[in-house]
Amino acid sequence: MNKRKRENKLTGWTWSVTSILLAVLILSGCGSKSGGSIVEGKVNVITTFYPIYEFTKEIGGDDANVVNLLPTGVEPHDWTPRSQDIVNTSKAQLFLYNGAGLEGWVPGFLKGLDKDTQVKPVEVSHGIQLIDAVGDDGHGHGEAAHEEEHDHSHEEGAEAEHDHSHEESAEAEHDHSHEEGAEEDHAGHDHAEEAAETSTDTHHTDPHTWVSPKSALVMAENIKNSLVEVDPEHKDGYEQRFEALKEKLVKLDNDFTSELSKMPKKDIVVSHQAFGYLCRDYGLTQHAIMGLSPDAEPRAQDIVNLTKTVKEKEVKYIFFEELVSDKLAKTLANEAGVETLVLNPVEGLTKEQASGGENYFTLMEKNLQNLTKALQ
Repeated sequence: MNKRKRENKLTGWTWSVTSILLAVLILSGCGSKSGGSIVEGKVNVITTFYPIYEFTKEIGGDDANVVNLLPTGVEPHDWTPRSQDIVNTSKAQLFLYNGAGLEGWVPGFLKGLDKDTQVKPVEVSHGIQLIDAVGDDGHGHGEAAHEEEHDHSHEEGAEAEHDHSHEESAEAEHDHSHEEGAEEDHAGHDHAEEAAETSTDTHHTDPHTWVSPKSALVMAENIKNSLVEVDPEHKDGYEQRFEALKEKLVKLDNDFTSELSKMPKKDIVVSHQAFGYLCRDYGLTQHAIMGLSPDAEPRAQDIVNLTKTVKEKEVKYIFFEELVSDKLAKTLANEAGVETLVLNPVEGLTKEQASGGENYFTLMEKNLQNLTKALQ
């Protein structure tokens, strides 16, 4: 009897240990999917959301440990960092964020880092001719926070690699987009501006730079330069992997240019004003149901005007996104008697896309296929 009790105790103990080990493994797996942790002996890079993460992983290769802050399946506009993100970033060598007003939490986040941190913050959209758009950006920070973001990055040395001051470059960049980009920018004067021009409208920088392969090329080079600056020992590897990524982005750019130039129609109706750079660079005009934020609420008159535009422009499809509700897009499509298609702003992957091996390039290729279908 005593022997049986001992065997039962041993069996129970074995199951307990096994359960604990399984729990640890599961938690470890979950941790790696939601980002990762700092690795000693490597250049640690913290990225704010998916496109920057993917480009940094490709360029960094085995020489860099890249941790993405935004979890899989989460839309970046309303996300805010956790305390553990501050801890990890304080220990990292690079903090790469999009800028252009996307991450309104960045100024406060940088101020909250450990005072002895050596991390270098870099705004990877630097150098892109930014688009000025009308409407609520949904980030709750407006231009004031964007300016603070530039100022803080300048204080921290985020743009030390540039020859001119960050303040001057930010001002010139905005002036450049206002003066030179205004006339050629289809998206900067899209339906949201035409339908919603009132005394309460405000102008915000369109942050969705990465959606255009042309802008993505600038971002990728900024990432490469940042890696080389903090880790010159592995410069050759970074340069080589960047060239491979550049080749893919150039091909994608050529495909968009070639295919979209053949299309008889040039107007697209989208749920979220996220395709300004893509439209500017490939000769399209976007008409958005919502503003720069996917949570922005359209006015009744906007919907009426959009329904009219759909009929006048003979639009056959209204585009929606996978990370946000498709309710408004489907409502407008039903009212206008047209169908819906996905146009992905590649702000992040769904869990299904992540497990299925999707990436920036596969999603952008699907975007091109759906655009050519809609613009016939």
